[in-house]
Amino acid sequence: MIALAAFSIAAPLAAAPAMTTREEPELEWRLTPTGSAAQLRGLDAVNHRVAWASGSEGTVLRTLNSGREWDSVGPPGTAALEFRDIEAFGRRRALILSIGTGDDSRIYRTDDGGATWRLVFRNQEPDAFYDCMAFFNRRNGLALSDPVAGRFQIVETHDGGRSWDLVSAGGMPAALPGEFAFAASGTCLVAGPGRNARFATGGASEARVFHSRNGGRTWSVATTPVRSTAALAFRNAQRGLAIGGDFTTPDEAVDALALTDDGGKTWRLVEEGAPDGYRSGSAWVPGLPRTAIGVGPTGSDVTTDGGKTWTLFDDAASTRWIARGRLRAGPRVRRGEPPGWSSRTTSCADRPQPYGRNHL
Repeated sequence: MIALAAFSIAAPLAAAPAMTTREEPELEWRLTPTGSAAQLRGLDAVNHRVAWASGSEGTVLRTLNSGREWDSVGPPGTAALEFRDIEAFGRRRALILSIGTGDDSRIYRTDDGGATWRLVFRNQEPDAFYDCMAFFNRRNGLALSDPVAGRFQIVETHDGGRSWDLVSAGGMPAALPGEFAFAASGTCLVAGPGRNARFATGGASEARVFHSRNGGRTWSVATTPVRSTAALAFRNAQRGLAIGGDFTTPDEAVDALALTDDGGKTWRLVEEGAPDGYRSGSAWVPGLPRTAIGVGPTGSDVTTDGGKTWTLFDDAASTRWIARGRLRAGPRVRRGEPPGWSSRTTSCADRPQPYGRNHL
């Protein structure tokens, strides 16, 4: 059985602007069983009522009532696919990305809440392996593949995902030997603000962050001190975090977190006060500009000082992924409403993955 977890902030958020760094919000996860046995990997929360999730065996789930009920709305005939990323734009429109080499890497789109789906992208490059996608707005987005012929590969859309085109590799720096992106939960690639886009890598002699300032046309790259970067989260154009560590030793906090305040040109390692273990997802909480959540196989942490120090607020060993970029918080959220979501595997958290360690 798989459950989705929504978190609530116990204190009334109308007072959020007056919160000081010493007043930490009280967070808790509330499990919402889905009735599905699939392993959920992709997650996008549109608001506190509407959320979409995706995962193994062609599974796509949607809730319209804060998780009290979940409907299975995946495309037919896709039981062999792993939907590792989902981008939702409301209760009716969403895109899902499946991972794998060759034509296992696909993107589907629905405009009617999952009643029907259209295959809008099917990879034709045998060596490509698409990991994640991200949107700047409702029309413009990118999807990222592991290196092909020594360079990461990007496809782009300018019509809301109805069609996708390959971006020239001429503006992409060369990949390092063994370098790849993580296809864990769609957080290895982030888009915005503006035309900024970034993706994180691991697997090589160093973990790096690639940055585009022009919507994915050209890229620069910077080295991070993180052992391996699973996820990125930026709260504005300059300040962000790279989180990960060593997924082979998830109980150890081995160079798991770095911060930037110059848009990703340089990164500084957070040692004391960092999450105590490998973390595979993170997101900033809207309305609380210095507050972020991090999740991983050994628990969930919160920071209220921009990432300098973190506090464990849940030690459940199966909360791994967090809805990125669409957490709902702020004065309009009433006490007890869940402004954030994460997926929790309640019975198969450590199931072996079909594509190896590279794409945990």
